Amino acid sequence: MGGFGDLSREVMVLILGGGRGTRLAPLTTLRAKPAVPIGGKYRLIDIPISNAINSGMERMYVLTQFNSVSLHRHIARTYRFDAFSRGYVHILAAQQTPAGMTWFQGTADAVRQNADLIRDLEAKYILILAGDHMYRMDYRELFREHVENDADITIGVMPCSEKEIGEFGAARVDASGRVLEFREKPKDGAEREGMEVSPELLAAKGVRSDQPYLASMGIYIFRKEVLLEALDNELVDFGGEIIPSEVERRRIQAHFFKGYWRDIGTIRAFFEAHLDLVSEYPRFSFHDPRWPIYTRPRFLPGAMLSQCQFDRVLLGDGSHLERATISNSVIGIRSVVRGASLERVLLMGVDSHPQMPDAASPAIGIGEGTVISNAIIDKNARIGRDVSIINARKVDHADGEGWCIRDGITVIAKNAVIPDGTVI
Repeated sequence: MGGFGDLSREVMVLILGGGRGTRLAPLTTLRAKPAVPIGGKYRLIDIPISNAINSGMERMYVLTQFNSVSLHRHIARTYRFDAFSRGYVHILAAQQTPAGMTWFQGTADAVRQNADLIRDLEAKYILILAGDHMYRMDYRELFREHVENDADITIGVMPCSEKEIGEFGAARVDASGRVLEFREKPKDGAEREGMEVSPELLAAKGVRSDQPYLASMGIYIFRKEVLLEALDNELVDFGGEIIPSEVERRRIQAHFFKGYWRDIGTIRAFFEAHLDLVSEYPRFSFHDPRWPIYTRPRFLPGAMLSQCQFDRVLLGDGSHLERATISNSVIGIRSVVRGASLERVLLMGVDSHPQMPDAASPAIGIGEGTVISNAIIDKNARIGRDVSIINARKVDHADGEGWCIRDGITVIAKNAVIPDGTVI
């Protein structure tokens, strides 16, 4: 990185805790989106925080608002830097002040409501990250390009296809990578017209020709004074309003990212991202000692297994499985499975060690004779004996007591009780 190591200490990181996360409900009914469990033992917030730590940018604020108790608890228990480090992860919760009496209205408004704090920060640059994406990224590369191009703003962009670009902000750039235009979620041909990257630039960046559009990743680095000036208005969103409005008067640079990045803000995307983890050649893995993803150390014992069969399974610590047949699944910490069959299942696990059941409900975990496929089982669920959760009718959307179906994926809610013999 040359001489940029010291400069990276001048970067302050702001991580946006997200809104209500309705597209990811019911997983976000009782928790903030960045607090949703992923990968068997992690939380979504661990990814941007770990990326920042690994990039040498250890001063962070997390902006939170909805259902934030478990998120605050996780951050407090996990990210404790030593007394001789400049590093910290602090919470900036939405609050009423003499200057403002409203909740955060959007990503830009969340940052604006903390403008006084930002103004006083000992930092020349502000890195703004989303808290609900799955990826590994060295932010020093983004920072290097920002400084070398003398940019006011640099945005992370990812090459994508015509089919994909309608879900993201789209950037049009010149041969130097400078952003000339930014359109939010261009859904149809008229809205996409003229936004393709030139074949010459695609070739220079080593990008496939079937990915001619540049999708915004929701990653921005600002010079601090530029950020404060850009927020001196009533615009509430970065992607939809701030970035498009700044293109004409600022130098905005695009940083090409060609690694694995996924917005997992819907049930389908969240589920498929977990299936990616157990695929034969996963594009993203938590098993990378060169760039670890950190989380809360729990000091759990190893999983206890008896007469089980597994094929492509991530298995969390502290689990207890007996006579289980499991394939293409992620099994979270402290999970309990007794004589059940699971295929393409995300089982999030248990918050604390299982307690003895009462007479009126099944024991915590999954009971004898139960069959589950294409499902997400949230934490602390009690699924009884001989339950069938396979969505045999291929329903795309449905609701029931303690469960729902979204995008064809069955979701069992946190703390739900599914009685013996239930068919979903």
